[in-house]
Amino acid sequence: MTFAETSTKGIVGPFLKAHKKVLLIPGNHETLATANFLAELYGPDVKNLHGYSLKTGNVGIFGCGSANIGLFRLKEKEIYSLLKKGFSHIREAKKKIMVTHVHPSGTLMEKLTTIFPGSTGVRKAITHLKPDIALCSHVHEAEGIEERVGKTRVINVGRRGKIIEI
Repeated sequence: MTFAETSTKGIVGPFLKAHKKVLLIPGNHETLATANFLAELYGPDVKNLHGYSLKTGNVGIFGCGSANIGLFRLKEKEIYSLLKKGFSHIREAKKKIMVTHVHPSGTLMEKLTTIFPGSTGVRKAITHLKPDIALCSHVHEAEGIEERVGKTRVINVGRRGKIIEI
């Protein structure tokens, strides 16, 4: 969302002006406090999914931000635990979408970088929780890549985003 927490300008406002709800997670360049600040600042139409979930209709969305490397690093066990916690509130949803910043280990995305390892915690969440879709974006060079891990459709949405049919 930011680069070393230097600017939050233009991150949420344009979506709210277009009357859209915003779900966000911290990346590896900002703290959880920044994500919480933005969610609180903009009110009920913005939610930080880090360790939480949202159910809308028959779709459940849960997430975990940050990464397994960098300044605001999470341990793999913590990544899995936060995803499991968020999932527990949407487990009965017909469609389940997992949102993470870091990509799962053992995927094509991991092969496009020698710097950013995939997350074993994210991979474990996909294997055990079996979301229908897993969205990530940490490896910018992997933008647009789609692959399957089991029955889960894993998509690197990248900086430009992607429209996904659910």
